[in-house]
Amino acid sequence: MQRVRCIAVIGGSAATLPQDFVASDACMHATAWGEPSAPVHIGRLHGVPALYLARHGEPHAIAPHRINYRANLRALADLGASDVVALNTVGGIAGAAAPGTLWLPDQLIDYTWGREGSYHDGALLPLDHIEFTEPFDGGMRESLRVAADGAGVVAHARGVYGCTQGPRLETAAEIERLRRDGCDLVGMTAMPEAALARELGLRYAMLAMVVNRAAGCSAEPITMAGIRAQSARCLAQAFAVLERLAALAAAG
Repeated sequence: MQRVRCIAVIGGSAATLPQDFVASDACMHATAWGEPSAPVHIGRLHGVPALYLARHGEPHAIAPHRINYRANLRALADLGASDVVALNTVGGIAGAAAPGTLWLPDQLIDYTWGREGSYHDGALLPLDHIEFTEPFDGGMRESLRVAADGAGVVAHARGVYGCTQGPRLETAAEIERLRRDGCDLVGMTAMPEAALARELGLRYAMLAMVVNRAAGCSAEPITMAGIRAQSARCLAQAFAVLERLAALAAAG
């Protein structure tokens, strides 16, 4: 495992503060790109410096396409983050992506539009073009894989995440298109989050939690009650992985 200096956790729709997170402060850290979605919680996780940010705000109120991703990532970087774990609730497209499973995607396809996707857009910072062949940091993904193994949690080591605009769920035809494109999972928030993390030099990886079968992939209807039930199950596993990740980092 690579050395972890400060773990930042970005919580998604189902996420809360990790159970072993010991908070010492919380601040609404303003940036040149505005304020983040919520106060950044500052503390420690198993003795390792840690930050936590609710992507959709506290309370959960900000739609995926309205999140100020630039402020979120900049605030985490300013407060010392070196490593970012994004917790994302997703729909399962691949046969193996059953509700309740966890994934560590290695690729993504961006289907969003109109989002502010770069710091280097020629406005506040000069135009630049980042290298983005591998959108998720390989070292961080490996660290999460090792942590999952140590926690006794099964996490699929690879997968393609399709990022849609939201906030509505997708049609069956849209999911069929994503399947043809090679997507295993579908969600709404990985972009531009992953690209912004790359611009800032943050080691960013996703721990994706499958909470439903995507539209048209099951005869069962998609219900919020079902999503909430699977979210609770997945979150318990995700917290176990995060706690193991921090414990391994604390051990050196």
